[in-house]
Amino acid sequence: MSGTSAPTLDHVVINVRGELDEASAQWQKLGFTLTERGHHSRGTSNHLSVFQENYLELLGFEPNNAHSGQDLVNAPKGLNGLVFKTTNAEKLFDDIQAAGLRAEEPRALQRPVRISTGVQEARFRTVHLGAELVRNGRTYFCEHLTPELVWRDEWQTHANGVTDLTGFIITSAQPLHTAELYQQLFGPQRVLETIDGGVAFQAGRARVQFITPATAEARFGPLETTHDGSERNVALTLETRSLDALRAVLVRNHVSFVEPGDGTVVVRATDAVGVALQFTSAPH
Repeated sequence: MSGTSAPTLDHVVINVRGELDEASAQWQKLGFTLTERGHHSRGTSNHLSVFQENYLELLGFEPNNAHSGQDLVNAPKGLNGLVFKTTNAEKLFDDIQAAGLRAEEPRALQRPVRISTGVQEARFRTVHLGAELVRNGRTYFCEHLTPELVWRDEWQTHANGVTDLTGFIITSAQPLHTAELYQQLFGPQRVLETIDGGVAFQAGRARVQFITPATAEARFGPLETTHDGSERNVALTLETRSLDALRAVLVRNHVSFVEPGDGTVVVRATDAVGVALQFTSAPH
């Protein structure tokens, strides 16, 4: 399949359901800058942490819009969405179908964004893989029609020094089997790299990793995995300009962390809205 080209991570989605206030407060304790709360045309609401190549979205709903958040209520809390970039949603939809995979028709989505010059409308088009293809989460593509309303300088400076998401971790009892969907999606040229406990492929600056639950728990601590061996999105890795700045923020805000001895800092899922976080130092 050539139409999707080489994958690049666009953003990740953390499902916080009706707990946007609590989640955003905890996320800021971790040292992340958040955008002002946005409200989608479909009734959900969000906050973003924007990085250089990608971003993270806290997605939920406000009490008066609980009826619009049924999809989120029915989905697992925590790391819910793996989202790749596309520049042509319509063509991508055709290419996915040609690869023998089911996809949903492209959807339009918009939300108002307040910037220094006033309120403008951020617009997107998304293409979701068929829900039956991805257990316990969602994989889709996002075409940004107004990228200048997402990647803004004023939102890209974080007290913890984070510059980009560099890893998306999926647990599975059969990592290679779970990863085969993405080989079919992106084509056989997307070579899977063997890693400790599983396999991975590169998606821009980020590496999508498929590892066993035991490997994940040894690396990240206790996690919400599945009982039937199916896949579950559980953790992220992030690159920071300064581990010292990160530690200072976590200590100041009374957030627990561990240092496994490999030069990284890990915040357990219980302290990071249900998603384990591993921070690495940016090369100098």
